[in-house]
Amino acid sequence: MERTWLATMDVLEEVQQFVLENAKGLPPKRMAHLELAIEEIIVNICTYAYETPPGAFTVRVTDDAAGLTVEFEDKGIPFNPLSLEEPDVNRPLQEREKGGLGILLVRRIMDEVYYKRDNGLNRLGVVVKKE
Repeated sequence: MERTWLATMDVLEEVQQFVLENAKGLPPKRMAHLELAIEEIIVNICTYAYETPPGAFTVRVTDDAAGLTVEFEDKGIPFNPLSLEEPDVNRPLQEREKGGLGILLVRRIMDEVYYKRDNGLNRLGVVVKKE
């Protein structure tokens, strides 16, 4: 299953609904994690991907016996969020660099997170294994 939206924040709920409707067999806690990860990823795409917004993004959902994969694809500025150093969450707030907490959260609540740049497209994927 896949759909494409304009990269604007007003589509967030529609994207979450699309993904969650296609997520079969996940326990409620994992569904909540997935919903949160979707929000973080969409906020980043809408905020940072395009120099001249709005661009567009596609969401692809693959569900199989092992788990659910959700891939987010955009034609925005090449950027691998997984290449960023993880923020030091033990440092006081006033001493921390701005940003990075959203992708840190996604990495911690998803079973797998991957990125690839392919034919001018950013592809960020998350995997939730079925337990």
